[in-house]
Amino acid sequence: MSDKKVSEMSFEQAMAELETVVGQLERGDVPLEESIKLYERGAALKKRCEEKLKEAEEKVAAITLDGDGNPTGTKAVEGL
Repeated sequence: MSDKKVSEMSFEQAMAELETVVGQLERGDVPLEESIKLYERGAALKKRCEEKLKEAEEKVAAITLDGDGNPTGTKAVEGL
């Protein structure tokens, strides 16, 4: 398990660690207390991945196109 704060992780870092956590939990060879810590870490990693995906979706949705379909910049997304 990484010591890096979940809130500082990129999507790729959080996803990679989440896969590791899930693998450890699926094996079932982790003591109960460790399993609880892993589950909590996994929940935080899942939330981070969802946040980063939402950010990316909002950025993609904000791209504006010119008459020829070429990107011209971005526009503000409601709620940001």
